Amino acid sequence: MTRPAGTYARSAPPQAPAEKRDLSLRHMLADPRARLGVGIAALLATAGAVSRDRVGPGESRAFRAVNGLPDSLYPPAWVIMQLGAFGAVPAAAATAWLAGEDELAGRLLAGGTGAWALSKLVKQAVRRPRPAALLPGTRSRGRDAAGLGYLSGHTAVAVALGVAALPRLGPAGRVFTMTAIPLVGLTRVYVGAHLPLDIAGGAALGLAVDAAAGLVNRAARHRHGVICSPCAAAAARRSSRAARAASRWPAGR
Repeated sequence: MTRPAGTYARSAPPQAPAEKRDLSLRHMLADPRARLGVGIAALLATAGAVSRDRVGPGESRAFRAVNGLPDSLYPPAWVIMQLGAFGAVPAAAATAWLAGEDELAGRLLAGGTGAWALSKLVKQAVRRPRPAALLPGTRSRGRDAAGLGYLSGHTAVAVALGVAALPRLGPAGRVFTMTAIPLVGLTRVYVGAHLPLDIAGGAALGLAVDAAAGLVNRAARHRHGVICSPCAAAAARRSSRAARAASRWPAGR
């Protein structure tokens, strides 16, 4: 069947498989329901993998590689660690509030506090000791960490705060945040406070808590008939990309 003149159908430019995978991954991570599922699954997996009386050889090697770094790194490591301390929660919320981001300030306060509180509950449920009780020769730096090891509350707080703030940050802020989040976990291993699975569990908890806070916030806004501004901005960006892609293809032949 011959297509009438002037009605040539537009089609989107073909995407490479890698690009399609990247877009689908970003779309999945942008969905708080997906992040909640990933966070809970990773939390259960790491909690099930840890033991109260031993450390696996792979985890032990990874721990010693970081814990054995030079002592001269302690001053900058201490500074980075404070980004996951509980004091970072009100500080981040206050910064967002002063910048006029009232909604973000509330989410940072709720997510950071929730991650810190839930980390205490998970510690009591799993009851894994600190590295010094499991690995001879552990190098402890700074104040001795009290309590239990799994999971890392510092990492949980850092992830909850960072993931919540990322969509509102500029390019430089995103680079800083994406660099700082894993460094918080590494510094906790460096000072001898946590083992690698403790860090992974903390990251999983922080991701899940932020996703839950995002879902609660979205539901509250929808009940009041308010459109989620980040969602609207994302939709506008997708529409703009589609329009630019369509403009590169002829309307007719």
